[in-house]
Amino acid sequence: MKVMNILHDSVVDGPGLRTVIFFAGCPHRCNGCHNPQSWNMKNGTDLTVEDIMAEVSSNPLANVTFSGGDPFIQAKKIVPLAKEIKKLGKNIWIYTGYTMEELQSSKDVYKHQLLSLCDVLVDGPFILELRDLSLPYRGSSNQRIIELH
Repeated sequence: MKVMNILHDSVVDGPGLRTVIFFAGCPHRCNGCHNPQSWNMKNGTDLTVEDIMAEVSSNPLANVTFSGGDPFIQAKKIVPLAKEIKKLGKNIWIYTGYTMEELQSSKDVYKHQLLSLCDVLVDGPFILELRDLSLPYRGSSNQRIIELH
């Protein structure tokens, strides 16, 4: 997997303490993106499931958030990681520029598998004109927080 960064103890990427994995690669290229260096897959570092699980396991009190870039770009490689995280009893939030409807209608089986492992999806592209700093856990008012489990 191509990973930009792993951040521990975030309190802004979902409720409670969270380990946030920022994946490389994003086709959405939202104007005003807070992480534009993540658009290019080449900017990421190759990490294995084991590498990332060592980070996730280092904080037993934190749940996990996948962000980016867009995690669904690397869905095939992230599915095994998500399965291991779920074995630890942790919940997973995923931030994506895709809408829930786009993911559900995708012909990519790995996107469906990753979605099935997600507890909460924050969907939709960041739209600078709809930016709202008062909204919890999202950047613009078009983005939805969708509880899946």
